[in-house]
Amino acid sequence: MAKVADMVKRVLVGRALRSAQAHEQLLPKRIALPVFASDALSSVAYAPQEILITLGVAGLAAYHFTPWIAAGVVVILLTVVASYRQNVRAYTSGGGDFEVATVNLGSNYGLVVASALMVDYVLTVAVSVSSGVENLAAALPFLADRKVVAALVIVAVLTVLNLRGLKEAGLAFAIPTYAFMFSILGLILWGGVRLASGTELRAPTAGFSVTGESVGVEGFALIFLLLRAFSSGCAALTGVEAISNGVPAFRKPKGKNAATTLLALGLLAATMFGGITALAYVTGAKFADPSVGSVVLDEAGRRVEHPPPVIAQVAQTVFSDFPPAFYLIAAMTALILVLAANTAFNGFPVLGSVLAQNRYLPRQLHTRGDRLAFSNGIVILATMAGVLIYAFNAETTRLVQLYIVGVFVSFTVSQTGMVRHWNRLLRATGDPRARGGMIRSRAINAFGALITGLVLVVVLVTKFTHGAWIACAAMAVLYVMMRGIRRHYDNVATELRVPEDTEVDESMLPARNHAIVLLSKIHKPTLRALAYARATRPSTLEAITVSVDAEEAAQLQRQWEERGIPVPLKILDSPYREITRPVLEYVKHLRRRSPRDVVTVFIPEYVVGHWWEHLLHNQSALRLKGRLLFQPGVMVTSVPWQLHSSDRLKGRPESFAPGVVRRPYAEAGKDDQTAR
Repeated sequence: MAKVADMVKRVLVGRALRSAQAHEQLLPKRIALPVFASDALSSVAYAPQEILITLGVAGLAAYHFTPWIAAGVVVILLTVVASYRQNVRAYTSGGGDFEVATVNLGSNYGLVVASALMVDYVLTVAVSVSSGVENLAAALPFLADRKVVAALVIVAVLTVLNLRGLKEAGLAFAIPTYAFMFSILGLILWGGVRLASGTELRAPTAGFSVTGESVGVEGFALIFLLLRAFSSGCAALTGVEAISNGVPAFRKPKGKNAATTLLALGLLAATMFGGITALAYVTGAKFADPSVGSVVLDEAGRRVEHPPPVIAQVAQTVFSDFPPAFYLIAAMTALILVLAANTAFNGFPVLGSVLAQNRYLPRQLHTRGDRLAFSNGIVILATMAGVLIYAFNAETTRLVQLYIVGVFVSFTVSQTGMVRHWNRLLRATGDPRARGGMIRSRAINAFGALITGLVLVVVLVTKFTHGAWIACAAMAVLYVMMRGIRRHYDNVATELRVPEDTEVDESMLPARNHAIVLLSKIHKPTLRALAYARATRPSTLEAITVSVDAEEAAQLQRQWEERGIPVPLKILDSPYREITRPVLEYVKHLRRRSPRDVVTVFIPEYVVGHWWEHLLHNQSALRLKGRLLFQPGVMVTSVPWQLHSSDRLKGRPESFAPGVVRRPYAEAGKDDQTAR
């Protein structure tokens, strides 16, 4: 069974990689772009649609605000990209916004950013996969009623691909990501050509109408609605921060290559988002969602339950003279939305590793798996995203309401931290040329902090009651949890620390060692445990058994005497047929009698070869060990006896769970000491 499991793992994940091969996993810019930018690029598939959904609440008349809202989103996008180019040049360790905030603003701000990013990464997977399934259902209608199952299957496939390693995942995702980019740019270009040539382009829903619960809103209500549409459109900015967390994955020079990739991302995302939104507006595409208070009505006034996604309407309109291109756009859009989740699969594990290294998360998240990926972080991200998809029925609009709060929290705090960073460097720098570059970078980051801070306020005000409160609550829970984990690690380190001036004190050594061998009958494991206990030369040695049956206890006593075993046998009475309690009471009695003495308990155990045999043996031993470990001054020693069934496991290659450390003992010990 174990060999079969290991073979399946190798087929799915691939052969294990040595630590020395880590440099082979570094990415060139042409591969890093699809790996880290797929989330931001894919947002053109749903960000314009979310703007139209929100504007639809005010009816069809509000649609004429679409270009202005899209222009505002593009300005914010380019501002954030320009700001993060300063980040990736200054901080290349992979801590990203967390490192920037911690170093420049303090650990509390760092944890706020970390909790926000973790929530946003989980939502990135849930939103991207759900939206991908939704777009795929436009071409394959049978998926409409099976969205949750399809989304969970896709998450599982992405998990396996990422467990295979960053480079292999990048190669697998590069071709479809580039295909999507060229498809969308081709769509925008051809749409522009047809419009310039005088062709009238009308979307399938151009003649439809949109009605909402708030038809005729004006004044403050209209302003609030426009701000809400703007905050929905800002979903196009998600994923920009992923490059700052993934700088270590780039080839050298890491900071320069990351900044170049980020610039390419910004220009592509702005062009694609602006182009699709413009074509949707010009062609008269309509979209609404009853869950937010708007519906689409056809020419006859009948309600349209499931209008096609906006990008599908645009593609159908622009390529009305060439249907195969429409199907290509639909396929590439669904694929890129699925692959967009890969941005989170690369960002979340790295962030988890940095947090674990700083003792804010369990140390297991800092270790790498078979393929040099942070396997534990990948599995945790997939699990949390799967729970969200199931809980929200894979509905993109419901999930988007939770979205982008976290990313704008990290944007704002990070850019504020960068302003502090440049202020500190300016105080220590006298070179006029260097100061000029720093002042320019500070101005970019200051403008970014101001703009993203304003957007954060808009997002919180307009989305809080529509689901954003869930994301805020999750951030608070993560913040408190990470604070508690750090407090635990700090307390353990303080408790275990040895003062530098401490010398070995002979008076602290135990006065005597009382050895106890636990047994139930006389057999080979018992005799081996007795022999081993005697070899340790304890101060006193005795065998202990618990009497749950008087006749069996008397028979054991007779056999003991007949064999002439040179170790005294003590039989503990147990009127309630318990085994653990009498042993614990006896050990406590020895400790009370001689507090400076040590009690060593030897427990014979079977080594078995089948999983079901564990259910039949060693249960009493496990319970005893679990209780004895909490007794001060008590040492527990297992004495193994290999049954014949264990022979099948001899010589089997050592197998590891995802993320288990594979390092020499000395190196592992060094890392453990550092973690404490």
